[in-house]
Amino acid sequence: MTVWIYIFTGALLALALFWIKGMFMGFAAQRPEDYEDEHPTFDIRQHLNGQLVCEGVIYGPLGRVSSRFVADFDASWEGDKGLMKERFVYDDGSVQDREWHLELRSDGAIAATAPDVVGEGRGRQSGSTVLLRYNIRLPENSGGHVLNTVDWMYLTPNGTIMNRSQFRKFGIKVAELVATMRPREA
Repeated sequence: MTVWIYIFTGALLALALFWIKGMFMGFAAQRPEDYEDEHPTFDIRQHLNGQLVCEGVIYGPLGRVSSRFVADFDASWEGDKGLMKERFVYDDGSVQDREWHLELRSDGAIAATAPDVVGEGRGRQSGSTVLLRYNIRLPENSGGHVLNTVDWMYLTPNGTIMNRSQFRKFGIKVAELVATMRPREA
């Protein structure tokens, strides 16, 4: 009986350390305040506006590339309310469309909705970054699961946006996306 108590205690300790590492170190531990003094300043009304091209990869749960994509974005703003239409074309030929409705609040907070987002996404622009957290429902042909998403965008000095997103189910990372976004050349 004592051996099982040690095994159970060890397993709980390992899980606790894994959780602590995820919460206080690395990607999940970033906060908007960490970037508030960085330049250039990311203003979504300016940098997520007009015709954009996005190129990226999606990594599966084991860290291997599971999909590649190219996307065209068309974003427009009326004051602090924006609409961003996205069309993704994946390496298997499938196409996905999404429309984000964005609202920038006076304190830098962002509210975001889309048809495949459950509830409202919330985020913040701070310094050279934008953070957005939301729950996304996968298409039925991908299981229809709802994943918790943490989406960070980093503005580079030349105006390109680097995007890194992690998708979790029950706290376990099941996918990661890395992409660039930049204005479409005329």
